[in-house]
Amino acid sequence: MVEISDAAIDAALECGREAVREEPRATAAHYDARTGRVIVDLTNGCTFAFPSRLGQGLEGATPEQIAAVEVSPSGYGLHWEDLDTDLSIPGLMAGLFGTRAHMARIAGRSRSPAKVAAARMNGAKGGRPRKQANI
Repeated sequence: MVEISDAAIDAALECGREAVREEPRATAAHYDARTGRVIVDLTNGCTFAFPSRLGQGLEGATPEQIAAVEVSPSGYGLHWEDLDTDLSIPGLMAGLFGTRAHMARIAGRSRSPAKVAAARMNGAKGGRPRKQANI
């Protein structure tokens, strides 16, 4: 069994107190059905919002289900009990709305003027090159 010193415990507690002072955490969250966004109030006085349709587990949820958002006791996450869904505040603020696979699905279906223009240019050149059979 590894023995942990009092100094190590004190250092860890101070590190935790510093994180509480400096890192933004959620104090409240609610769903704005008019805009389709989840709005999160942070401990630093800022407000953060994201489209609910982007959050993993929220894609097919009803407005009533999304409105049942809860802030975790630590303030580092959002929780939807009926949907069995959790999203982290640091992840959301970094633009991560779910797992890597979920983010790939979101990125693959997005449309932008740049993607449309690139697809048109590629089509004008004859589209994607055909795969060559290995001989």
